[in-house]
This record gives sequence, structure tokens and C-alpha cells, in this order.
Amino acid sequence: GEAQPRFSVKFYLVAMLFILFDIEIVFMYPWAVTFVQTVATHGQMILGSMFLFVTVLLIGYIYAIKKGALDWSR
Repeated sequence: GEAQPRFSVKFYLVAMLFILFDIEIVFMYPWAVTFVQTVATHGQMILGSMFLFVTVLLIGYIYAIKKGALDWSR
């Protein structure tokens, strides 16, 4: 037999998407700590940059859903 079982490409695609969105959370935690400390001086700029970051990731998530990347039945 084969040394390793074959995995579908779908498995690797979902794994990469999971890593991408997991890293998003890793970047949001230090942002939240920094935002609480500097809200008085640069609050609007920091909040705007996070909204831009989340918007770009949301667009990527919607794109992945529309392409069927997370649909296991296909």
C-alpha cells in the first residue's frame, strides 16, 4: 500500500484558510491592548486602521465562500 493516505486538495485549502483567519485573531489581540492604552492620543487612526484590516479580511472571506472553498460537499 501507500505510505501516506491521499488527502483532497480541499483539505489543504481549508487548512490554509483556517491559518489565515487564525493569524487575524493573533494580530487583533495586541491591537486591542494598544488601542486601550493610546485611545486618547491616536484613537481615530488606530480604530480606522483596524476597520480597514477587518474589511480586507472580510472581503477575502466572502470571496472564499463565493468560490466554494468551504463547501465540503463538492
